[in-house]
Amino acid sequence: MERGDRNMVVIARLRAAPLVGWQFACAVLLGVLAARLDWSGDPLDAFWNMVFGQPLLLLGIAAVLTVWVYIIGMWRRRGDYLRHDGVTLYRGASVRWPLALVRDVVVARGNMGLESLRLVVDDDSEVTRELVKLYMLEGPPEVVRDGVMFAVARVGGRLEAVTVH
Repeated sequence: MERGDRNMVVIARLRAAPLVGWQFACAVLLGVLAARLDWSGDPLDAFWNMVFGQPLLLLGIAAVLTVWVYIIGMWRRRGDYLRHDGVTLYRGASVRWPLALVRDVVVARGNMGLESLRLVVDDDSEVTRELVKLYMLEGPPEVVRDGVMFAVARVGGRLEAVTVH
């Protein structure tokens, strides 16, 4: 394990209420989609009808299950969702950025009108990377921004104006 000897510093935690709400919504939608399946006849006929007669319904069930698994992963990592080890910034269990490439953290409004914290990364692209939606954060976004920028300043060895709460 490559991170086993490094100390992780938690920058932000996720609120539990939105995660529970998304899990409840997935459960309800899964129940509605499963109830719409045609279960008549013997099991083999029901299986063939589900696969070939109602493929969009089956794809919808697969999509809901995929979202549900993703939300459960977020639930498991909610206590240390944004963290760093002094070299790399981690979001959840899979996404990471080298702290040396992070230039700024900004608040931006997405296509759906929801605000999120986004990273400005110095990798020759004009696109910012989404860090976390604001409604999911347990604390204020300024604290998360300051935590990330403090970690970036320590990695780069440069002094920047950063407030720590």
